[in-house]
Amino acid sequence: MQSRRKFIKNAGIFSAGLLAIQSEAFGFNSNIFEFPLKDFVSQRPLLAERKFTSKAIEAAIVKVKKQIANPELAWIFENCFPNTLDTTVDFEVIDGKPDTYVITGDIDAMWLRDSTAQIWPYIPFVKQDPKLAELVKGVINRQAKCILLDPYANAFYKDFNKESEWKNDLTDMKPGIHERKWEIDSLCYPVRLAHGYWKETGDISMFDSHWKEAMKLVLKTFKEQQRMDGKGGPYSFQRQTAWATDGVPLSGYGYPVKPCGLIVSTFRPSDDSTLFGYLIPSNMFAIEILGYLIELFSLPALKDDDLVHQAKELREQVQKGLNEHGIINHPKFGKIIAFEVNGYGSFHMMDDANVPSLLSLPYLGAIAPDDPLYLNTRKVVLSENNPFFYKGKAGEGIGGPHTGVDTIWPMSIVLRAITSIDENEIKQCISTLIKTNATTGFMHESFHKDDVTKFTRKWFAWANTLFGEMIVHTSQRYPKVLKDKNL
Repeated sequence: MQSRRKFIKNAGIFSAGLLAIQSEAFGFNSNIFEFPLKDFVSQRPLLAERKFTSKAIEAAIVKVKKQIANPELAWIFENCFPNTLDTTVDFEVIDGKPDTYVITGDIDAMWLRDSTAQIWPYIPFVKQDPKLAELVKGVINRQAKCILLDPYANAFYKDFNKESEWKNDLTDMKPGIHERKWEIDSLCYPVRLAHGYWKETGDISMFDSHWKEAMKLVLKTFKEQQRMDGKGGPYSFQRQTAWATDGVPLSGYGYPVKPCGLIVSTFRPSDDSTLFGYLIPSNMFAIEILGYLIELFSLPALKDDDLVHQAKELREQVQKGLNEHGIINHPKFGKIIAFEVNGYGSFHMMDDANVPSLLSLPYLGAIAPDDPLYLNTRKVVLSENNPFFYKGKAGEGIGGPHTGVDTIWPMSIVLRAITSIDENEIKQCISTLIKTNATTGFMHESFHKDDVTKFTRKWFAWANTLFGEMIVHTSQRYPKVLKDKNL
């Protein structure tokens, strides 16, 4: 079993056993482009080797490709958008209920965050495809099982009897858990997926007693990690490692925070430990999904006044903490959103490529993309004032400690495009993503700012599917952008 860390040094051309094929099912018969088909041969698995096929997604690929004038962009989109379905999902029916296990790609484990993010781009298509709807319901069911196993864990195995390579971590490890890093967003994402599916379909059939118990655990865990008593609570984490960001100081509880209503996140969505425990993008995400829980449990069929009361109270506390500590008046930049704070007045000014990030907040519904506070924060994180913003011969974008200095994550460029209200900026982002695919037809975890051939993770389904989501979004909001052959 390999960890994300072990992929950091991996670089090269995508192979991973995927067979290149040319098929009319992929829309190659369209006459809109005049280019040799041999130059852009599909990198998708053979039809018989795909994990799942959705008629709605296949139709969307053909439709969107017809709007794209740049042949290389059309090729990358076709490879990337279905990548989660093609290669990472394992669907079955267990005890009469759909169950979907979703790996990240090159690591055989299911992150609560990644699995939601990988499936999320398909939500708008579930009403067109009952099979796809069942697949999503299966993810919701599987995530509930994972939360019930351990709400503090971030990644799980399909087999709950399997032991992890990290079984000797100094935390309450148990079989079925791949990694036990406490990250607020790990509990936010499943709520986002459940709410998003319900909003799209009106279907509440999967919101059974097990799912409800999982949602109660979400609230319980958030409350525990507010640490209102000034103590660390039931969770701590230590690991014997040379990676500083894989360890947590002070006996695994992290540096002190002053109780203020905010929720402690011991780790970031990059799986790197926080410097100051109150990770503001994740707390803003929590505020958003607490609103979703209030909405869901106010429905007549799911009505639970006590749970709604708890969620409202918690949401107000986190919002108060955010207003008082998460929004800072920077001496140079004015009012901006902090990345991390400790409640004592200290703040950490940076941004990371992983989501939730400061850059990605509008994508998560946590703030409007034209909000002056967000725009001012965005200006800071997309500049040299962010220590993890890099600019080089290959492009510019945000990275993070996870892959080291001078590495840019395509994910950050994709989120920059999705959250932008400037067509020229969107064009620039798409152009950079085309140039940095390193002729593989896929996105990667990161690439070196000066050399696109030096990239990490050959098979990273979240980045691939997110790229596809961005292209679909652009086709709907800014269709003129995709008509430019010279991207």
